[in-house]
Amino acid sequence: MQNEHLPKTLLEAVRFFTDLDRCTQFMAMIRWPEGVTCPHCNATSSSFNKARRYWQCRGCRKQFTIKTGSVMEDSPIGLDKWLPAIWMIVNAKNGVSSYEIHRALGVTQKSAWFLLHRIRLAMQARSFEKPLSGHVEIDETFIGGKARFMHASKRKKVGDTGFVGKVAVMGLLERNGEVRCQIVPNTKRKSLEPIIKRHIEAGSNIYSDNLPSYRSLDEAEYIHKVIDHAEKYVDGQIHTNGIENFWALLKRCLKGTYVSVEPFHLFRYLDEECFRFNKRTGNRSLSVLRSC
Repeated sequence: MQNEHLPKTLLEAVRFFTDLDRCTQFMAMIRWPEGVTCPHCNATSSSFNKARRYWQCRGCRKQFTIKTGSVMEDSPIGLDKWLPAIWMIVNAKNGVSSYEIHRALGVTQKSAWFLLHRIRLAMQARSFEKPLSGHVEIDETFIGGKARFMHASKRKKVGDTGFVGKVAVMGLLERNGEVRCQIVPNTKRKSLEPIIKRHIEAGSNIYSDNLPSYRSLDEAEYIHKVIDHAEKYVDGQIHTNGIENFWALLKRCLKGTYVSVEPFHLFRYLDEECFRFNKRTGNRSLSVLRSC
């Protein structure tokens, strides 16, 4: 499907996805561009029941719909709600909350929360085809509430660093490329170094701050340059401003839109923001729909 046929505004998206028959045909063209394929046995011969919008495979004789085998499977919510929700979340720079989906699409807040988490699952990077290379910035951040907003009983447990009760996140950014991030147990060398070696190609230029955990990279197969933020933030090509920019976007999304994110759900929100950043120059909606 050509990009010019896709809705470019929310108004166009709502109009385009109002008709369930059109939604079914639209998703079928994206999911099976070379013809309908049975998700049960991969047979290419099937009959379509137009009244009930399902196919019946002539090979295994099983019935299937456009949702079968996708993140939308087993959901009673129609495509006229799913597809506008996908359009909204991938095109909102700072994310969209479940309450906003609830008000905009006329579903309950719980259903909207379910929709968003299923869509974030589709945004998740299934695998990384190649490691990052060239000029790569690495950094870490902590996600969590500030001590001054905590209850007095919890505030007493916060140490001098203020990192108690927060979640550590490791980020890697290839300049003019993609960003990757994941939750880590701590910022010690044994936690960060395996991630760096797994995701960054040997011989690459790595830029970091002066965290002691990164010092061993000087002895490894990387060209490691350090910027001391106590002295300056930029020294020619040596800086971490790119990954710092990504942290700013992530935290604006978490603090401004979602407000309260449980640590065990945080990785989904990281997937969402990484997807939005990495697909900033392409068609995000089409990418998600192909991943569904």
